[in-house]
Amino acid sequence: MKRPLQLSLGIALAALFLWLILRHIDTAELLQALAGAHAGWLTAAVALFYVGYACRIERWHIMLTQGNPRLRWRHCAGPLMASVAANNVLPFRAGDLLRAFGFNRRLGIDAATSLTTLMVERLLDLLMVIALLAAALTWFGVEAGAVVSMSGGVLGALALVILVVLLFPARFRRPAETLARFAGRFSARLGERLLAELQKVFAAMAHTSQARTMYRLVAWSLAAWLFEAGVFYCVARALAGLAQPAAAWLATPVGTLATVIPSTPGYVGTFDFFTARAMTAAGNATTPAAAYAFLVHAVLWLPPTLAGGLYLMLRPLSLDERTKSRT
Repeated sequence: MKRPLQLSLGIALAALFLWLILRHIDTAELLQALAGAHAGWLTAAVALFYVGYACRIERWHIMLTQGNPRLRWRHCAGPLMASVAANNVLPFRAGDLLRAFGFNRRLGIDAATSLTTLMVERLLDLLMVIALLAAALTWFGVEAGAVVSMSGGVLGALALVILVVLLFPARFRRPAETLARFAGRFSARLGERLLAELQKVFAAMAHTSQARTMYRLVAWSLAAWLFEAGVFYCVARALAGLAQPAAAWLATPVGTLATVIPSTPGYVGTFDFFTARAMTAAGNATTPAAAYAFLVHAVLWLPPTLAGGLYLMLRPLSLDERTKSRT
């Protein structure tokens, strides 16, 4: 019953946030604003999107080389885009599960390494988003509470926790192993399995936390998010009705943070509401801000869905790989 309830909650929240966006908006004006979007700026946005994801693929490649030094960038590109596409069209973060377990045999890595890289990637992304949000709030003189339901102090504390986990993972090894041994009191086999997997997890995190590796991961993460912010900005320039297109630099972290709220596949409603809210907080009118939210959402959704879907069509998971992913 848990998953149907989660899906129902996500659909209800998506409908609620869409209603909140559209209740005071003239539909004809909204459609007119979307129809007038400049094709050149939208083309630039799509190009920057793919450049940003090339940076994300290289970041993942760096992390995966600990498990398989022979991996190349091209080997990692398809699986990453396929996982994003799956998240865009399937519920329950199915793309994350696909990436954690579905391609391990193809990439020559184990599940512990895959899961660890996924966790490190999420932490790096969250750290970059918090940094972008802090910079944008300072630049526009907007209080954090006006666009997100967190204070600046909470965001700062969260960033500090992320840094500790990324830079000093060994500090968490002993508590984790203690919990695994405690579980072993109830099931010796479970305890042994947990300890074995923890060894792989902390070996992968030891690789990512090395100074040289972490510098590279942070550099590629920063590049990826700057290009993504460029996507938001180019879409803003495509709409003539936006008085403050630079507000896209605020909408980038705000809209991204909104994706943690339960919603439908592709984050319908939640992303759009908070993106539009950020644009209005920085001085844009309601209807152009809503048009912008829907348009930038489409630009972020369509390219990875097409690219990832094409990869899965050309290189579908074999029955053996799917069986392996469940074990």
